[in-house]
Amino acid sequence: MVGVLLLLLLLPFLLYIAAPQIRKMLSSGVCTSTIQLPGKVAVVTGANAGIGKETAKELARRGARVYLACRDVQNGELVAREIQMMTGNQQVLVRKLDLADTKSIRAFAKRFLEEEKHLHILINNAGVMMCPYSKTADGFEMHMGVNHLGHFLLTHLLLEKLEESAPSRVVNVSSLAHLLGRIHFHNLQGEKFYQSGLAYCHSKLANILFTQELARRLKASGSGVTVYSVHPGTVNSELVRHSALMRWIWWIFSFFIKTPQQGAQTSLYCALTEGLEVLSGNHFSDCHVAWVSAQARNETVARRLWDVSCDLLGIPVDWLMMAAGPKRSLKQTTQHTLPK
Repeated sequence: MVGVLLLLLLLPFLLYIAAPQIRKMLSSGVCTSTIQLPGKVAVVTGANAGIGKETAKELARRGARVYLACRDVQNGELVAREIQMMTGNQQVLVRKLDLADTKSIRAFAKRFLEEEKHLHILINNAGVMMCPYSKTADGFEMHMGVNHLGHFLLTHLLLEKLEESAPSRVVNVSSLAHLLGRIHFHNLQGEKFYQSGLAYCHSKLANILFTQELARRLKASGSGVTVYSVHPGTVNSELVRHSALMRWIWWIFSFFIKTPQQGAQTSLYCALTEGLEVLSGNHFSDCHVAWVSAQARNETVARRLWDVSCDLLGIPVDWLMMAAGPKRSLKQTTQHTLPK
């Protein structure tokens, strides 16, 4: 008993001593691309904090015109000014986007399409984690509604612009938590049973399934758009704000947890690295292709989730083919590398 108490007392000190080596091991992935982005346009959801903020900052540093798509516009404006000062890039814009409300998503897309002729990079980064049971404005369970359906709809609304701007990329931020996820089609809204931690896992599995099915359909349509899902690592961010337990665990293991800048590296890698087109649809972690669960590789579930998502959102199942249409030029279908 005395030994256990002594170990508990010494644990913080031991963690502090071992932290540099372990953190280095856990944050080995770094985006080494030197590509610059003048004339390119990017949208980053949830860009007013954490990984999204760091992703937007790096895209701005490389010269892109960056839209911070976030729910808290006031905070977003502060972040935009910070990024402008740090990067010298004044083309950092804030637009209202509440992924828990499809009206807000459609309003954001409408305004963006009116303002911009191009979209080269879409980072679906925003998310919620371990919320008490609640529903979005449209009646979707909060995790599935924000993390999956919100980004599904946003991508649908912006896809034509992405195709017109090809080569272009979509990055969906998922998580290692997908390993515990399942798609319960009979309980997609959590009304029959609900556990907040698992609800997050289910939504992260949905991100990967969406990525794979979108990649398959984009390839079949001859699009110059590629798509990737990423696990950013365990990152010190506001994502755990809804769980006192997770905040406590994050604090205990803070020495091992990635900074938001480290957490943004894999998103940046998938958005910027040249020659990655052949890996469209893959899942990445620490800037390398990563293994996913058997559930995440289930094409039948991916197709069904696509159909169900379309039905819930009131959009055509074949919306991707409709967005492609006959307008894509030969140049757009044959280019594959994000140009310098």
